[in-house]
Amino acid sequence: MMGMSETKGELSPEELRKLKPSKTVDARGMSCPGPLLTAKQAITEVPIGGILEVLSSDPGTKRDLPLWARKMGHVYLGTIEEPGYWRIFVKRMK
Repeated sequence: MMGMSETKGELSPEELRKLKPSKTVDARGMSCPGPLLTAKQAITEVPIGGILEVLSSDPGTKRDLPLWARKMGHVYLGTIEEPGYWRIFVKRMK
């Protein structure tokens, strides 16, 4: 078992898979900072309390997006690793 999900606030992959995102953006194939810029724009289209799912194949995104979410006052819910990309979940808080 991987130890990443012990970080407080993050959900398990099973819990993440049950979420119903308000919006999903596909940033696969974009390199940094494309996925982050896409997420910044998309979060404005998510209702407060809603969930944004970002699909990204750029390895830096799985590090940068949680940092950005916390800095902006949103809640990083976790990441699911899929073959060739990641699904990153953020809850909009403001």
